[in-house]
Amino acid sequence: MDHFEGVVLDYLRADRALFVNSQCCIQLNEGANPDTSGPHWYCDAVAVSFKERAGYLCEITYAARAPSLLARLKSWNEHWPGVRAALARDSGLPLDWGVRPWLFVPEAQAERLRASLAGLGNLPSPRITFLEDVVPWRYRSWDRGAYQDPAEQ
Repeated sequence: MDHFEGVVLDYLRADRALFVNSQCCIQLNEGANPDTSGPHWYCDAVAVSFKERAGYLCEITYAARAPSLLARLKSWNEHWPGVRAALARDSGLPLDWGVRPWLFVPEAQAERLRASLAGLGNLPSPRITFLEDVVPWRYRSWDRGAYQDPAEQ
């Protein structure tokens, strides 16, 4: 886990309707060992919102050019029906719920990332949150509402 991953996980967990499984293995083919059963990925976090009836495949990077993130998203795009089936089989995420990537990236890299993802037709449009917005002084830790300084109220 890189040092900023923990900051994002705290941000995700601050929403009481969002449940988070960090370093979640997404294994396409059922088997005892993901290393021998075929394609698999360790997602930085899988977040499930019962309120939204949705799942999110959360990936976190602060790299200026995120080649490993782009490669992962292209691979998920290629195998999207299998990714959805694996999430239903192994994580119990209902097939009728929406699932999409949720990317946490520096604001300066977001447009370049969006342009790189334009040709991915199977993958739902990713939700993007800027890393600058997940620092703990930007939200309340108990419900992820916008933080308001008590002295200014």
